[in-house]
Amino acid sequence: MTDRRSDPLLKVENLSVAFGPARAVDGISFAVTQGEMLGLVGESGCGKSTTALALMRLLRDASLGGSARLDGVDLLALDEAAMRERRGAAVGMIFQDPATALHPMIRVGDQIVEALEAHLHLPRDEARRRAIDLLRKVGIAAPEERFSVYPHEMSGGMCQRVVIAMAMACSPKLLLADEPTTALDVTVQAQILDLLRGLAREAGMGVILITHDLGVVAGMTDRVAVMYAGEIVEMAATEELFARPAHPYTLGLLRSIPQLDSGWDEPVPTIPGSVQGAERQTGCRFAPRCAKASEACRVPPSLRDIGDGHSIACWNAP
Repeated sequence: MTDRRSDPLLKVENLSVAFGPARAVDGISFAVTQGEMLGLVGESGCGKSTTALALMRLLRDASLGGSARLDGVDLLALDEAAMRERRGAAVGMIFQDPATALHPMIRVGDQIVEALEAHLHLPRDEARRRAIDLLRKVGIAAPEERFSVYPHEMSGGMCQRVVIAMAMACSPKLLLADEPTTALDVTVQAQILDLLRGLAREAGMGVILITHDLGVVAGMTDRVAVMYAGEIVEMAATEELFARPAHPYTLGLLRSIPQLDSGWDEPVPTIPGSVQGAERQTGCRFAPRCAKASEACRVPPSLRDIGDGHSIACWNAP
């Protein structure tokens, strides 16, 4: 979609996140280049949001392993003071729920100004002008007036636009968008996604879009990484993944999407069971729910290339 540099903007290698004995993320590796949008998909509990929070260093009680190099600087190796300088400036994040991402007792404009003053060291008047411009840019009508309102005085869609403005305020190189449209109705979802895609392309930033909505992934991303139980089980260019899904889990996710041409009384296919914690399993983590499971699945599979930049972690897929 966009011209990209050959070197990755973000290179994550063997990232792990553990809460005591439980590994929420277990040795995942991926890269994002400038101007690229990577979709991170999977069921709830697969480790998608934990991955983003680990990259932002917002997990206080977790043990982190591996590396996450943003423009060559390992975010996981920085002390808190150095990470604070990069959080919001070099890497921004759009959180799932704007109602909890915004401070209820601070006017929305002041919350944007705070980021501009902290990272760009702008004078108050200039920061205020920049914040109003950002509110206008994300599609908020009468931004001069909206600058002074509190979050509870705005709709969910408007609050989400404010969160996007905050994340984009300092023109970060990398943007983490964690379920940015979960609480919004379908019409507002489309507006927010179009806005996000336009702003990302305009700024040339790398984006990790975390979602469980495969329709959003198909229309928004360049590449897709499918996560299951803390691991990446399939990764490919978006068009390739939807044309030739290979992992049984990916196939199950795609089959579970309701089809408009199916009969009203036809049940939607589902994946039996639920995601289990990594500490409870040996071998392939998807095997207990997989119709193709065999003796080979007693050994954990690793990601392997099956051509055209398409990788899967499965013994029984082609």
